[in-house]
Formats: sequence, C-alpha cells, structure tokens
Amino acid sequence: MRALTISNREEMIFALQDEIRRSPDARYDHRLHGVLLVAQGMSCRKAAQALGDSPRMMAYWVRGFEETGFAGLSDGEREGRPSRLSAKQRQKVGAALRRSPSDFGLPAHLWDGPLLSAYLEKELGVTLRVRQCQRLFRQLGFRLRKPRPLIAQADPLLQAAHKKTSSTLPRPSRGSLGDG
Repeated sequence: MRALTISNREEMIFALQDEIRRSPDARYDHRLHGVLLVAQGMSCRKAAQALGDSPRMMAYWVRGFEETGFAGLSDGEREGRPSRLSAKQRQKVGAALRRSPSDFGLPAHLWDGPLLSAYLEKELGVTLRVRQCQRLFRQLGFRLRKPRPLIAQADPLLQAAHKKTSSTLPRPSRGSLGDG
C-alpha cells in the first residue's frame, strides 16, 4: 500500500494546530491524547514532540490529570486583564452615555468610539483606545447608532420622487402572470 502524504505539509501543520486551539472541545481532546500517550509509556518529551506541544505543557496536563482527573484537562476560567475603569467610573460612563456628548463640551451629538475615548481621557484621566470603547458600549448595554447622512442642499421632494419606494407616487398595479 502506498503511503499517503499531505500537500503543503508545514502550512497544514500550523493550520491544524490553530484549529485545535480554536475550539475548547478540540483542546480538551488534544490534551486527552497527550495524557493517553504518556499513560501508554511514552515520555512527556516524546508525547509533546509528537503532538507539537512543549514538554512543560505536557507535564502540566499529566500533573493536572493525576491531581483532579478529567477535570484537570478542561479549560478553566481565565480572569484576563483587569479593567482600567473602576465600578464607580463605569457607572459614571453609563450615565454620561445617556446624555449628549455636547453636554460635556465635546463637538458632536451622538456617541461613538473616538468620542468616548476623548471623554474618558478628559473627564476620568483614563486612556482607552477606540476598539476598547466600542466594546465598553456593548458591555454597558448601548448600541452605536449613526444618523443617515443628508446630502447638502438636497430637495426632499425631488429625492422622494427618485426613491424606488416613494410614498408620494402611486404604486403600479401588477397584473397576473397570464396577462400579456
């Protein structure tokens, strides 16, 4: 029987490893395989090499399995980076978002990421980038809404006449398919 090969081997190895890391279930299964190899007599170093992981990681997985069983192989909760805003500051931001930015001397009528970033810097002395501010909107239960842009000096009646679904023009009657 002829040996099978994978085209673009190196690239596919990285893609497969990324896919394993993306899913919590796949990461758990991957750890199970590693511990299984060690349980079958393979050293942590050899098992790690076979699975593309570091020997230290393999040792952590085996130790976790020994201490707490299968639960030691599942992903735990991760705290992440602490927030730059205190609970009190978050409340203040939530209250500010219910008001207009112009109330705080900012040159706009609707909140957006750059504007919230400027507000946080000015009022609270906290630096957050635009993407973090957009995430903060969502965490506080707000949605970003932008008004439709108006074309300068456009006549609303002429615009309505050109609209496909104009409410000022009568709708054409549609005959049945058999008419014709």
